[in-house]
Amino acid sequence: MSAMSDRKAVMLTRAWIRWLLIHGIMRFYLLWSARRGDPLAQIAFGQDRLLGTSPFLEEIRQRGRLPKLSGTYVTTDYDLCRRILRDNRFGVVTPNHPIIPKPIRWVLTKTDQELPNLSEPPSMLVTDPPEHTRYRRVVGHAFRPGAIAELEQRAVEVTDGLLERLESNPRPDLIEDFAAQVPVAIIAEILGLPADMHSTLLRWGLNSAPLIDRALTWTTYRHATDELAEVKQYFDQRIDELTAEPGDDLLSVLATSRELTRREQTANAALLLDAGFLTTVNLLGNGIVLLTSHPDQLKLLKAKPELWPDTIEEILRYDCPVRMTGRMANCDVDIADQHIKRGSLVLLSLAGANYDPGVFPDPERFDVTRINAADHLAFSGGVHGCLGYRLARMEGVIALRTLFERYPDLRLDGPPIPRRLINLHAYRSMPAKLTAD
Repeated sequence: MSAMSDRKAVMLTRAWIRWLLIHGIMRFYLLWSARRGDPLAQIAFGQDRLLGTSPFLEEIRQRGRLPKLSGTYVTTDYDLCRRILRDNRFGVVTPNHPIIPKPIRWVLTKTDQELPNLSEPPSMLVTDPPEHTRYRRVVGHAFRPGAIAELEQRAVEVTDGLLERLESNPRPDLIEDFAAQVPVAIIAEILGLPADMHSTLLRWGLNSAPLIDRALTWTTYRHATDELAEVKQYFDQRIDELTAEPGDDLLSVLATSRELTRREQTANAALLLDAGFLTTVNLLGNGIVLLTSHPDQLKLLKAKPELWPDTIEEILRYDCPVRMTGRMANCDVDIADQHIKRGSLVLLSLAGANYDPGVFPDPERFDVTRINAADHLAFSGGVHGCLGYRLARMEGVIALRTLFERYPDLRLDGPPIPRRLINLHAYRSMPAKLTAD
């Protein structure tokens, strides 16, 4: 018992050190900067950080295309965000980047517990080519147009089944009972995971999602990494089984790939699970809030259902689930009248870019007929553009259209409860009334 307790204490100490270096120091610095009036830090800890209309984002926009705040370059400029996302002189921000000071990298190496963390290598989310190219090549076929088209009927069936079950619950939670259920069922099929695991997959995904965020509290970080230990154990076991007897699912493709190590297989299986439904959960939740609060737009959709694909794009533009992403300069770069030194961090405000008035006229207006809504950057861009963007769009159209067609009197039963994260805009709970009283 003593040896086990000692091992747990060592693991806890390692986790705390990693949290301090990756999240804790940043959190303390941002809190200090917010108190001094820095708008970038105030976005992180302010009360109005949820929309692209945040006055702090507008203050950043007024300071120029690429101001330096809290020791970091930041931009809300659409063209600049799009350009940097596609510029190979910039790379993703990762704890083991060669630019990170060697002592910090050494400590992080020594405290690595090899968990399938979405925000650490070898997750393709935070690796650059050639590794990123290798990972994406293995799984990319599952998200091609033809593969997504084959899933449309299944998405219709899942949505219809969920809505039928809601009939016995006139005041459901539209996150727990609907928005989360549609995408987890589809990604489970893609990965070849059994239906009786849906609730477990949801728990894993929702509890580990904060790791995509930044400046986490110690409690949030520890809870998320504890969940990852269970995720790792399951996928390691499942990959062993599929290596011996593969199927025709995506997890079998990962398990039998000779291009990937075991750790790369596990990490990217966990990433596909989370990324495969988190964006859609948030898209559906944000969309329900927007449509119920804009009855004129909902009325227009009822008259012109062909506008639903455009509506999904406008939801993503108006209230994108991921507010910001970061890139690190791999060399000295001259851009937007700034000389950015190698190793400098540039934060790209996707929410701010989606409200750039030079690209989206009257950006604060939610308009399902907006002609260029699909130009949004909600799915990022460049080599790290969202792999499952077609899947999210397809699920969004089917789920939201069917929900509002079946329950035209749907309305929220009180304010939805948001997840209190810095970078991810999502709702934790959304009580609703399906029919008029």
